Amino acid sequence: MEIKRCVLHDRPCIECGECNLCDLDPSKVCDNCGKCIGLDGSVEYRAIKVDGIIREDDLPDIDEYLDE
Repeated sequence: MEIKRCVLHDRPCIECGECNLCDLDPSKVCDNCGKCIGLDGSVEYRAIKVDGIIREDDLPDIDEYLDE
């Protein structure tokens, strides 16, 4: 059985839920509002830093992430 990896830290997933928290308000679960990347119109321009590219054949099984 393949171990699920943490998307934030270099370790196996421990189901801590940290990856579901809002970047702007860590006491709130992310609801994809887009404020952290300026989708609410609060900034003049938007940018997202890409620090790596994952090829399709390197992706984990998507069903692991759809259980919510």
